[in-house]
Amino acid sequence: MAKRIEFAANGGPEVLKYVDFTPKQPADNEVLVANKAIGINYIDTYVRSGLYPTPSLPSGLGTEAAGIVEKVGAGVTHINVGDRVVYAQSPLGAYSDYHCVAADKVAKLPDAISFEQAAASFLKGLTVYYLLHMTYQVKPGETILFHAAAGGVGKIACQWAKALGVKLIGTVGSAGKAAQAKQDGAWATINYQEEDIAKRVSELTNGEKVNVVYDSVGKSTWLASLDCLRPHGLMVSFGNASGPVTGVDLGILNQKGGLFVTRPSLGNYITTKQLLQHAANELFSMIASGAINVDVAPTQQFPLKDAVRAHQALESRITSGSSLLIP
Repeated sequence: MAKRIEFAANGGPEVLKYVDFTPKQPADNEVLVANKAIGINYIDTYVRSGLYPTPSLPSGLGTEAAGIVEKVGAGVTHINVGDRVVYAQSPLGAYSDYHCVAADKVAKLPDAISFEQAAASFLKGLTVYYLLHMTYQVKPGETILFHAAAGGVGKIACQWAKALGVKLIGTVGSAGKAAQAKQDGAWATINYQEEDIAKRVSELTNGEKVNVVYDSVGKSTWLASLDCLRPHGLMVSFGNASGPVTGVDLGILNQKGGLFVTRPSLGNYITTKQLLQHAANELFSMIASGAINVDVAPTQQFPLKDAVRAHQALESRITSGSSLLIP
């Protein structure tokens, strides 16, 4: 019998249950993937908690994994049984031995990239790709601010920015995470537990501040992020780790320099299989060249049955970079 993680009520990590299930047959234009490594993402905690409501309960969890195609549905011509693949935009339920995914949301995985590397990097890497190349196109020599620089997305962003010649200032919550971010390629770090973010950004940029702030933290960094921007700068709010930004008085954007704000997501940008494959190829090229290292420490690889422990570790902020579930 196949196994998966599901939850029947919203709440903390303890609502996640390891249960038996019967995998579905792939529908038209779908493939059934036997997962070999499953990506854990902070957005999964939003779904579990109810911040992002599910269509119904009980529900599966997770949208990202890498594995081998077990079956293909009618109409699928570009993916074959036995192909190594990775996906990051599936219906909820990737925390599972098997998962059905739309074929257009699946990318073929080069032999040079392991299942673990793919599952650890695909959603986060595609996120960094659209942030740095599409939401705002960063330029060599430019200084940017990126919050949570030692997290899963931040770790890849530090490396990708360095490869592009961009000076990334990363915010972190401890000295250890500051060291990690610097090792990953951050130009400078700010420990928000000890330093005033906006003041330090001003010091690091000789008072010029930055054109763009990438903020996945949300509520607790909203005002500090705005204070780091030059006039007409862009605030990219792409996550809610500290809670959602609500009740915004748009007048504050005028007061702080006629600022721009956007709330993007991967689904807004990677909208076709052609865009997906292009972004995937860019990511895989960076990994294969060694510019981006996405290897996951053994201590952050959890058996699928230990999803509760994995979420506890993620939310306690003791992890760095990506974490995985292994069926």
